Amino acid sequence: MEDLTDNEREEQLRRWWSENWLWILGGIAVGLALLWGWQYWQKSRLIAAQQQQAAYEGELQSLGRHQFDQAAAQAKTLRDQNPSSPYADQADLALARAAIEDRKLDVAVTHLKAVADGSKDTELRSIARTRLARVLIEQGKHDESLALLDTASAGSYLALYHDIRGDAFAAKGDPAAARREYDSALSAAKDDVQVDRAWIELKRDALPAAPAAAAAAK
Repeated sequence: MEDLTDNEREEQLRRWWSENWLWILGGIAVGLALLWGWQYWQKSRLIAAQQQQAAYEGELQSLGRHQFDQAAAQAKTLRDQNPSSPYADQADLALARAAIEDRKLDVAVTHLKAVADGSKDTELRSIARTRLARVLIEQGKHDESLALLDTASAGSYLALYHDIRGDAFAAKGDPAAARREYDSALSAAKDDVQVDRAWIELKRDALPAAPAAAAAAK
């Protein structure tokens, strides 16, 4: 086949353009729209995160001024407007901590349950459960505390779960079960910085001796 002449090439290009220009411009328009939409979405997410962070920091400032009711209102607004935000979870954890310091244990339970049951972050759910379990022990709700800490799903919190379960059994008046839990905590702890091995050993050794061991010691 002979090479096309310059005129033939130009004619071919004109014909191709006349048949395809709409698709080409449309593709360019769609590409630009997608790019703009992605940039807008990214910017919107950044602005939303900044607003949530500002709301959380505002709550912390209220707590620092001991304005608990105002802080609670700020946290509620943050939760209502952004129910799945990690800042909403952190706001509830901060309120729970302040409530525990003021011995408002029922209030602390409410905020800890919000995170333990509703957070999308597995780490925060575990943190909330351990804190909630300790509060329940203080309230004398030992069985509720034990039911909350399922060691089968403890993950990296296994040693801490066993430690707190030991506290629950000890408070419940079951030293044998408490000793088993403390031993399990020590076995699971290894290099776990979340638990204090010396403190666990101290609690275990302070438990009443089992009847058979006490009789043998006489």
